[in-house]
Amino acid sequence: MSDRAAPERPSLARLVAAFAAVYVLWGSTYLGIRFSMETLPAFFTQGVRFTTAGLVMYAWARRKGAARPTRREWAGGALAGVLLFVCGTGGVVWAERLIPSGVAALVVATEPAAFVLIEAVRRRRFPRGAILAGLGLGAAGLAILVGPGNLLGGERFALPALLVLVAGTFCWASGSLYSRGSRLPSSPWMATAVTLVCGGAGLAVVGLLSGELARFDPAAVSAKSLWATLYLFVFGSLVGFSAYLWLLRNAAIARVSTYAYVNPVIAVLLGWALAGEPLSPRVALATAVIVGAVALIIRHGGEDAEVVRPDEADLGCEKAPETLHA
Repeated sequence: MSDRAAPERPSLARLVAAFAAVYVLWGSTYLGIRFSMETLPAFFTQGVRFTTAGLVMYAWARRKGAARPTRREWAGGALAGVLLFVCGTGGVVWAERLIPSGVAALVVATEPAAFVLIEAVRRRRFPRGAILAGLGLGAAGLAILVGPGNLLGGERFALPALLVLVAGTFCWASGSLYSRGSRLPSSPWMATAVTLVCGGAGLAVVGLLSGELARFDPAAVSAKSLWATLYLFVFGSLVGFSAYLWLLRNAAIARVSTYAYVNPVIAVLLGWALAGEPLSPRVALATAVIVGAVALIIRHGGEDAEVVRPDEADLGCEKAPETLHA
């Protein structure tokens, strides 16, 4: 008889709380960014937020015994950070000046399609079956958002903003795929810390170079922007991320990956309820089409060309988060 005790099963309450954190907290970050950038420097503030979160995780990783990153690992983190946060999150920040936060979340939700297309090109294998249907649905969802102005009685959204977001999703996917190798620390906490610090610093530099601080008026800062920024740091970066890592160890990956198509729904509903963003038939239809496309791609992702699912796009570990961009 073995002396090793069976691992304790997590309680239902803890599982529900962790899923609620990943669903609601990550889904709410798009609206948090919108509120934060109302009176605070958009790029600089988000850069400081990510850098600070990275430093906290760095200290935590060191306390847990993780080794200091090597020069090569810092270089890998810098490249991954630029792709993920400067290009990915930076695209979200820029686009939310032109379109509602919920619509931005819908476009970002198409990231699994970016993974599929990058892998298809890399492996020279054309997607088939349900994957191809998912790609087609995703394209249809985006077309609905930028269709004729009278489509379903809802306003059309700025094409440049959607194009920037689509480009950002490809940068995010590229950064995630790049980080899958041995270029980052083996500790998932340290790998994420390095990427956050480098990416956050790069995003802050973008803010400086764009003259955000020169235009910044401290006297005009609202309490809403300050609370939104604090919320993003504590709940979006730290609590949400910790809940996600815990779920990866205590729940089925297929269930955990459902955040990819729950987050945009949460974002649309919160934007409508708390910020008066449009929930027109156009937005509702685009939400249903894009969420369906993401569900198809994630569900059937293993059938064609070893598609990288969101839960597999790691930051230096076997299973680590793909959605830290908001």
